[in-house]
Amino acid sequence: MHTVVVGTSGVTASDVLAVARGGARIELSAEAVAALAAAREIVDALAAKPEPVYGVSTGFGALATRHISPELRAQLQRNIVRSHAAGMGPRVEREVVRALMFLRLKTVCSGHTGVRPEVAQTMADVLNAGITPVVHEYGSLGCSGDLAPLSHCALALMGEGDAEGPDGVVRPAGELLAEHGIQPVELREKEGLALLNGTDGMLGMLVMALADLDTLYKSADITAALSLEALLGTDKVLAPELHAIRPHPGQGASAANMLAVLEGSELTGHHQDDAPRVQDAYSVRCAPQVAGAGRDTIAHARLVAERELASAVDNPVVLPGSGGGRVESNGNFHGAPVAYVLDFLAIAAADLGSIAERRTDRLLDKNRSHGLPPFLADDAGVDSGLMIAQYTQAALVSELKRLAVPASADSIPSSAMQEDHVSMGWSAARKLRTAVDNLTRVIAIELYAAGRAIELREGLAPAPASRAAIEAVRAAGVQGPGPDRFLAPDLAAADAFVRAGDLVTAVEKVTGPLR
Repeated sequence: MHTVVVGTSGVTASDVLAVARGGARIELSAEAVAALAAAREIVDALAAKPEPVYGVSTGFGALATRHISPELRAQLQRNIVRSHAAGMGPRVEREVVRALMFLRLKTVCSGHTGVRPEVAQTMADVLNAGITPVVHEYGSLGCSGDLAPLSHCALALMGEGDAEGPDGVVRPAGELLAEHGIQPVELREKEGLALLNGTDGMLGMLVMALADLDTLYKSADITAALSLEALLGTDKVLAPELHAIRPHPGQGASAANMLAVLEGSELTGHHQDDAPRVQDAYSVRCAPQVAGAGRDTIAHARLVAERELASAVDNPVVLPGSGGGRVESNGNFHGAPVAYVLDFLAIAAADLGSIAERRTDRLLDKNRSHGLPPFLADDAGVDSGLMIAQYTQAALVSELKRLAVPASADSIPSSAMQEDHVSMGWSAARKLRTAVDNLTRVIAIELYAAGRAIELREGLAPAPASRAAIEAVRAAGVQGPGPDRFLAPDLAAADAFVRAGDLVTAVEKVTGPLR
């Protein structure tokens, strides 16, 4: 099994994916263990002083004015975890919780949190055992980080609350820890707070969305090319020299992908045959411009994610220095940088879905499809063809547009106005997951329609890459043209095909790697 070693300098996106989705094992580097121990010495020294230090010998948030005596500090740390584990609603997906815990461990290992090495090791042990704390949908405002979700994870480290075992069964966390020989942690000064204060949930969901969108944008370039073919459009608009004079990198990449898919097609270039038209519709002609803008948005979001993956997000943080080091309050837990790009990506996903739906509608309309049967039906009137498949696609696109409304533009003050401006980054991440899910279905429906339309064009051969895509989707259980049948299974199979990345794989066997 793949092993991810966590050091002091952050982790990579591939590390997050390996742990969250691939079940990779985690090890702490010797450097990280040393940094943990050194930072803990600073915290212990400050805890022994009579002066109050936030997070070490005081209350939290709006209650930070109270100095906590030494005999109450362990209780203080337990209490913050118990009280903050106040989430509600449906359970969050296992991969999200694993990413959340792993990214908190990443910050803990930076040596800036003051957590003892044994607490960090317990976090790794829980992940390695396949134990997943129960985390709920609602409870994070994305400021002071993802407090409630992280609290539910910390609660499980204490042997309290519920968790899912490696067998998928939810049981008391204490039982699961005992079965795997893991001793529950007994939190000391600063540790409860350090386990809760971070952007880890929203960052984990951003990293996974970026991975999914990489595949979806390649898939959308492919389905756009198939639709262009099916509509007898021209590929001249994809010429590199046209995109070089507007040098947005994403646009150039999308145009190059479409051109690679269309190479060798007998269907392109017939736009002036029987019903001459000077230009294809925007949804066809401007596909690289729209998908390209989304690609450039992804590139910006990836830059933000990489910076956050290299960050130590906690409040307060432990800083080395003369006199034994210090603990300083800060605002690095604020989720605005991550929240913004999560919202940007939801906007891009909505627009990509919208243009794909317009191409699908054009394929089904006999007045605009250049010779295709109405709704791609076998016997129009007796058969309805893909009429309602487009309705489903339209419903998904409408939902995508609602999900594009930014969460990060909202803020609800909390903690008696101490936390008076919050990011709502967790909410932005949650709705982006839904958007990515729906975008996959939208692209699957365009694939279904474009593949059928190409097969209905008799006498002209599609491009070899297009043929490979259609053959692969048929082999995956998605049926071709014919009389009306129960459509939902076909659409589900097309969705699974796109979701697994199989469309991109099939095409790249012909074209080589897409950009």
